[in-house]
Amino acid sequence: MFRHDHFREALGLQLSSIGIGTYLGDSTDDVDQEYRVAIGHAMASGINVLDTAINYRGQRSERTCGAAIHQAIADGSIQRDELVVCSKGGYVPLDTFPPQSREEYQEYLKREFLDPEIIRPDELVAGGHCLAPRFLRFCLAKSRQNLGLRTVDVYYLHNPGQQAGVVNHKTFLKRIAEAFGVLEEAASRGEIGVYGCATWDSLRTPPGTKGHIELEQLVEVAEQVGGTGHRFRVVQLPINLAMPEGVRVPTQSIRGKSLTAVEAAVALGLTVVASASLMQSRLTSHLPPALAEHFPALRTDAQRAIGFTRSLPGVASALVGMKHVEHVDENLVAAR
Repeated sequence: MFRHDHFREALGLQLSSIGIGTYLGDSTDDVDQEYRVAIGHAMASGINVLDTAINYRGQRSERTCGAAIHQAIADGSIQRDELVVCSKGGYVPLDTFPPQSREEYQEYLKREFLDPEIIRPDELVAGGHCLAPRFLRFCLAKSRQNLGLRTVDVYYLHNPGQQAGVVNHKTFLKRIAEAFGVLEEAASRGEIGVYGCATWDSLRTPPGTKGHIELEQLVEVAEQVGGTGHRFRVVQLPINLAMPEGVRVPTQSIRGKSLTAVEAAVALGLTVVASASLMQSRLTSHLPPALAEHFPALRTDAQRAIGFTRSLPGVASALVGMKHVEHVDENLVAAR
């Protein structure tokens, strides 16, 4: 039996308090198979939030998610409308295998994106990040193909702070507005349900920090682009025992009042998804013994770390990367 709060209402959907992430792992057939089995087991065991991105493992993570979803639907273990499938666009995606050198990557970038003018050179930052409309349309179409789905339930702009750290603020807001315009159109066509921003540093670092983003400004841009009925509804950021800034440090401001990122998101009507709940497996052991006192029903440090994140007020779902069935079973104890 799950705790009464395992499934939370958000975005007009029911989100499991623990979601499965697909970022880590080599670009190999063996890892594909591990993920496919783990995702299938997760869906059958009470996890309905699946998080991926077009650039994860050279598009393999999206394709593996898609294969697992369609197998589960064919087996009758889950229905499509019971799932919350999330993906992201913003980074240049590799295809199946990583390049062997920087030169090989540059050749790939030129051949696949620059020559066909999917990306213009001046739209690219850090050698691999772009929010240009043509590129986002390409990424979304490819993600839907990889997943084999007509609709991606949640589509994130992936680390838009990469742009904020390079271009001036006016140019950044213009690029965000253009990107939001693409996603509003996609939502109107039923290609996505809602959209948001998946971030790493941008929401939890102080104002004035390179790449910092103000949520209040993002919502203002969404209202300018999509009106009061805009579909900008979600933010993702890392929140865990070692990275608690999202719930402890007032890095955001709304009408002049300083708030934490999670407080600001809730005040603005945004759903919060926490990433890196185990800090990429680094919180699975050697946690302070006193933590066990706060989670007496949980037997492992991994469960306690997940229990911490999933129980935070304002957090709808805590993402955990899982490639093994036994990890799915262990981690779900935190919600039982």
